[in-house]
Amino acid sequence: MESSSSPKHTIKVAAISGSLRKASFHNGLIRSAIEITNQSIDQMSIEHIDISSLPMLNTDLETDDKFPPEVESFRQKILQADCFLFASPEFNYTVTASLKNAIDWGSRIPNVWADKAAAVISAGGSFGGGLSQYSLRQCGVYLDLHFINKPEFFLNAFEYPPKFDDDGNLIDEEAKERLKAVLLALKAFTLRLQGGS
Repeated sequence: MESSSSPKHTIKVAAISGSLRKASFHNGLIRSAIEITNQSIDQMSIEHIDISSLPMLNTDLETDDKFPPEVESFRQKILQADCFLFASPEFNYTVTASLKNAIDWGSRIPNVWADKAAAVISAGGSFGGGLSQYSLRQCGVYLDLHFINKPEFFLNAFEYPPKFDDDGNLIDEEAKERLKAVLLALKAFTLRLQGGS
């Protein structure tokens, strides 16, 4: 178990995958993060937030200062979270349309992302999805979203030995240790932002 002093409350992490495919590496990274947290990180919980039902951003859908039900449900989950874990695939050197859409819905007034901690992880080809991470960090500047800088997590999903099984589950033990380090850093940074030790 984690040896550092524990926070007074359970830190709630909203985890968002930029991939809508069930067996994607990025959904697998989030499943692994949940497993690691449940097994070895005290007073921290991760909820995987499904973004597949969000309509594409269209302000005509906002009526009487209200959001569509799917959007309002999503925004409430983001509001209730203490911090965020983004699993971000790289499409055409940037984030996926589904992830950008979720970010944009959350940024509608009032911005539900503001002044919270975040971490981003990715898997892919040679750079492991790294360009999407930098694109996401640029969005964070405008959103007043505070990303941890270190450790970074890029995973070349196609190197030998295999990093994922056929269902997209992370099976590489070294990668799991690196993922745990990201989660611990996210927890520590969240506590700092909340004024904790």
